[in-house]
Amino acid sequence: MAEQRLFVNQLSRDQTVDQVFLVRDKDLRTTKSGDLYVVCTLCDRTGHISGRLWQATQRIFDGVSTDGFLHVKGRVDEYRGELQLIIDSCRPVPAEKVDVADFLAVTELDVEVMWSELLEIMRGIKDSHIRALIKKFVEDRQLVADYKKSPAAMQMHHPFIGGLLEHTLNVARAAKVLLPLYPDLNSDLVFAGVFLHDIGKIAELSGGRSITYTDRGTLVGHITIAVVWLHEKARELAEEVGEPVPEKTLMLLEHIILSHHGAFEFGSPKLPAVPEAYFIHYLDNLDAKVFMTTHQIENDPDATSDFTAYNRQLQTRLYKHSGDLQ
Repeated sequence: MAEQRLFVNQLSRDQTVDQVFLVRDKDLRTTKSGDLYVVCTLCDRTGHISGRLWQATQRIFDGVSTDGFLHVKGRVDEYRGELQLIIDSCRPVPAEKVDVADFLAVTELDVEVMWSELLEIMRGIKDSHIRALIKKFVEDRQLVADYKKSPAAMQMHHPFIGGLLEHTLNVARAAKVLLPLYPDLNSDLVFAGVFLHDIGKIAELSGGRSITYTDRGTLVGHITIAVVWLHEKARELAEEVGEPVPEKTLMLLEHIILSHHGAFEFGSPKLPAVPEAYFIHYLDNLDAKVFMTTHQIENDPDATSDFTAYNRQLQTRLYKHSGDLQ
């Protein structure tokens, strides 16, 4: 086994690899000539790379465990502008034989400090019904525990334990700064919408050794899950206080959740139709895009190039030196 680990963000074309990765997913496929081959996603705490093992067998495929560790020997290649790892040989590795810290991506920020700041921002909500609704979520201990450790996405932005909280707090901070510029917006709807817009990711994503979609996440999705939870908490609140949450309030919060992706092709069941929904959509998108761009620049393995590798999600290569005007 290699003495010093090369993390995914350090890999470059034509490198040889002899080390352990975490397997996020796997698939057994057939070539045009009928031969079997394995496609899998290999991960560590810095990112992921597609792995391919040609001339495979069912036995080899069965020996590769999803969410398990795999010692891989192979070489890094490039296909359609993206790096991939051509696997020459591999073998499973027991979890107790590896340093799990090499594979578990975790926020670098203090989770409890972030949570306290997010709650402080939510305390600025003045509408009694919205304030009580958010309180119902905050009083759910299991939900809060899951909120603190949930990733925000599987790959695109904040894909690590605590990522959802980090992302949500960033959006809440941005909203707090910008709202004074737009006095016609309902700040209570904005802050509640920020808190709730991605909350369904708690149930959509599994943040164990590797980030994967849960069955519920695949079949239902975080947008629908969040709307369901909103109505469940509203029903609980109505039973407690003997008064229902106003239908218009629920409808507007529901709309913000349903429209926050901003476009049908990005998974929004509805397009934004109120100013607060547009506001949250663009702040959400802003935080995601800034993370994606800065993260790719920071982790690009080719120090000799002024541009990163092509990013399929952003549909561009990123220039690395915009922060240096000298």
